[in-house]
Order: sequence, then C-alpha cells, then structure tokens
Amino acid sequence: MQQLESRSDEELESEQKNKAAALAILGARASERYDAAAARKYFQRAISAARPQERMALRRMADASLALAERRPDDLKAAVERLGQAPPSGRQLFLLRLMGLLAPPPGAGRMARVRGIAIIVALVLAVLLIGILLANLISLPFGGFSFAYDLFLGLLIVAMILGGLAFFGRRKQKKALAARGATSTR
Repeated sequence: MQQLESRSDEELESEQKNKAAALAILGARASERYDAAAARKYFQRAISAARPQERMALRRMADASLALAERRPDDLKAAVERLGQAPPSGRQLFLLRLMGLLAPPPGAGRMARVRGIAIIVALVLAVLLIGILLANLISLPFGGFSFAYDLFLGLLIVAMILGGLAFFGRRKQKKALAARGATSTR
C-alpha cells in the first residue's frame, strides 16, 4: 500500500493487482479534499473489491475518512480510535468544528451556508474594527485624525499584522519541517 501512495490518481484508478488498496487510497484522498460523495464511492468500490479478511479494516478506514470529509469531529475521533491510532488533538477537532461552521459540507442546508457567510463577514468586520480602534488610539496623542484616515491606518495595521503572522508562521513551519526531516532520517 505504501508503494501505491506515491502514484497519481489516474495510475491508481487503472491499478489491477491491488485494486482494493488503490481505491482506498483514492477514497482517502477524496476525503482530504472534503469530497464526501467521491470518497464514499471509492470506499464502496474498495470494499467490494477486497477479500473478506480486509473488509473490516477498509470499513473502519472509510468511517474515519467519511467523518473527516463530512466535518464530524466526534465521529472522526471515535473512528480513529477504532483504527487503533492516536486520536486527533483537541485543537485539530476544534478546527474541524470551526471549519464545519464556516464552510459547511455540500449536503448542509441553506441556513448553514448563510450562517457560514455571516460568521466570515462578522470576523472580517471585527478585525477591521480592531484595526480602526488601534489607529484611533495611535492618533489620539496627535489630536486625532479623521475617520477616513483612521480607516486607512486600520487597514494598514491589519495588513501589517497579517503579513507578519504569515511571515513568521512560514519560518516556524519550515523550521518544524526541517526538524521532522532530521529526526526521520535517524
């Protein structure tokens, strides 16, 4: 199965010898893209192509992958534990819940989508308001500026903070990848 993971989707689709493993990998990739319908189809085909001894493991893998694709954090935790692996951390489960609120799965209703858009707009407005308040606080010793100038300064402050977070986050990410690469070669 590890040899199959490096292959492209087209190569996995045409695999004949290890058809069940190839379809399971395709299902896992679809669930990572949060495409629950495609993942379900691949796992159904994988289970039907598998030997009877392999079916239970594939079902458990499918449960975990579909819980991820459908953004169900509690089901994901239980399914991963049934697989015998370490469950996702609380932070990862929180982010999956948050993602379920902001970008609901395709089967969600219209109200869930409207709620997601409203939350995103509220977050953007809150960040912009914080930037404007910081700009206003900075301009108070100088006698205060007009609202338009505070708005411009607020946007500039928010852009600088987000740029700094992205820059230092990338550096931290590269450092972590380098440390992980060094420990995996030992």
